[in-house]
Amino acid sequence: MTTTVAPPFGESPVDGPYAWTRLAICVVLSTIGGVGLWSTVVVLPAIEAEFAIDRGDASLPYTVTMLGFAFGGIIMGRLVDRFGIAIPLILGALSLCVGYIAASYSDSLWTFLIFQGVFVGALGSSSTFGPLVADVSHWFLKRRGLAVAIAASGNYLAGVFWSPVLERAIAAYGWREALFWTGVFCVVTMIPLALLLRRRAEIDQSEVPVSKGGVRREAPASPAVLQAVLMVAGIACCVAMSMPQVHLVAYCGDLGYGPAAGAEMLSLMLILGVVSRLLSGVLADKITGLGTLILGSGLQCLALLFYLPFDGLMSLYLVSALFGLSQGGIVPSYALIVRDFFPAREAGNRIGQVLMATVVGMALGGWMSGEIYDLTGSYQAAFLNGIAWNLLNMAIAFWLLIGGRRRNREAAA
Repeated sequence: MTTTVAPPFGESPVDGPYAWTRLAICVVLSTIGGVGLWSTVVVLPAIEAEFAIDRGDASLPYTVTMLGFAFGGIIMGRLVDRFGIAIPLILGALSLCVGYIAASYSDSLWTFLIFQGVFVGALGSSSTFGPLVADVSHWFLKRRGLAVAIAASGNYLAGVFWSPVLERAIAAYGWREALFWTGVFCVVTMIPLALLLRRRAEIDQSEVPVSKGGVRREAPASPAVLQAVLMVAGIACCVAMSMPQVHLVAYCGDLGYGPAAGAEMLSLMLILGVVSRLLSGVLADKITGLGTLILGSGLQCLALLFYLPFDGLMSLYLVSALFGLSQGGIVPSYALIVRDFFPAREAGNRIGQVLMATVVGMALGGWMSGEIYDLTGSYQAAFLNGIAWNLLNMAIAFWLLIGGRRRNREAAA
């Protein structure tokens, strides 16, 4: 594959200083571009008041943004496989600018939904998650688990950075002006950084997935079935994950603690999610992505259970911290599973599809929780719904583990 930029740090860029420098740029880009994942969470109360709608309808901007983000991730993943990461990132920066500026002038919920779903979600932030993770996976071999985890931390860092910034900007200047300048900031910062990533990885088109010992891993099912099962697992885990992440600000408002307290809890959750994601990356290099998925899913289910009996202010801070520490490694584990069982030349497309499914889960869970709240008047049933989906994810993860071991035994025999 043609090299467009000479390596500045020696002859082999894989696992070297160039790879780590590139990873750092990717994290910054993901943090900035990931604003699309969190702006609708913070602006939810303002949208509810602005357009005089209920909590379920106020959750729709998040849902359509996540759906756009999900399906846009597939398109961007294919572009990465064909053209490299720089072009999708530049397209994403321009789209975020157009989307946020246009959304700031919306005169109805429906126009707001269109700009959020198409420009912010599908064409904007989608370029800064799955495609970046796939690109980073090509530049690391020995520490791929850690590198992928670091790259995937950008969307959490986006929440840590953007949640308090937008909350304060909305309180001071209103949600329209806050979104306008968010769009301007994205295009000014992201395009120069994207241009630094023009170099493309050299991929062996004949590569097959192998374990660290050099032995080919046996997939627990056919490629089509495995892809579908991973996507179902991604939906299930993120329906569960979305309940606290999407509705925590509104939940704190309902309990009388105010949206500012909810934004602080969300930031704390995401900071510890980054810590969890990095630790999970180190662990994944030892126990594989599938082992990390099983561990993270189990801990997330336990943390969700704690939300049911505890609703005091300090209790919510503690439970939110525990939730952040529990679930950070789940999503990047899917990228590692894909790299374990599929050829590298398919990474952008397949990782994009699986991570698309996780975003669909976030969108579905965010909407379901709002509707359950409107039907029941509280979030207790919504937490129970999340726990049920989490159990489905755990069941799939154990099936993958048991099926894979059986196939490996059969191959050895």
